[in-house]
Amino acid sequence: MEKAFILYDLEATCWRTSRPKRVEIIEVGAVKVNAQLEIVSEFCAFVRPMMHPVISKFCTSLTSIRQHDVDGAPLFDEVMEDYEDWMGVGREEVIPLSWGEFDKRQLLTDAQLHRIELDWLHAHVCFQKHFGKWKASKNQIGLKNALEEEGMQWAGTEHRAIDDARNMAELFCRVAREIPSLSLD
Repeated sequence: MEKAFILYDLEATCWRTSRPKRVEIIEVGAVKVNAQLEIVSEFCAFVRPMMHPVISKFCTSLTSIRQHDVDGAPLFDEVMEDYEDWMGVGREEVIPLSWGEFDKRQLLTDAQLHRIELDWLHAHVCFQKHFGKWKASKNQIGLKNALEEEGMQWAGTEHRAIDDARNMAELFCRVAREIPSLSLD
């Protein structure tokens, strides 16, 4: 079975408030990298939030995601069905990687809300943690700083899931052969 490394990022509803609300995913962005460390395809989808369907001005200013982007978007369970098909769940050995643990936790939270299982998430790898270990960093390294450490430039819009995923995939392809803990063999 062929390996598929899925470098993914999520954007979620957000507010500038001292009383936090339960956030929901509003964008899924992912890049597929094959076992030869080649970028082979991309996935990007907006998700319509159920609990708080109105995107805050703060959220739009942070992510550039607007109300009209999510109004006609499918719900989380529908997006996950398309996402799993695109990843190759059941056909390939899917290894999802995110920068930090937020993305995995949020996928699990939204899956629970929509009463679906995401079994492929058990193989999740925190790329940020592995990169930090590789660099022997005592502090968490942000994605933009990690790119700069490798002599790479950020491309696209920050806090857009697809652009974050693209940058992560470029970084992954550059360093994956040198990080033994990612077990590329």
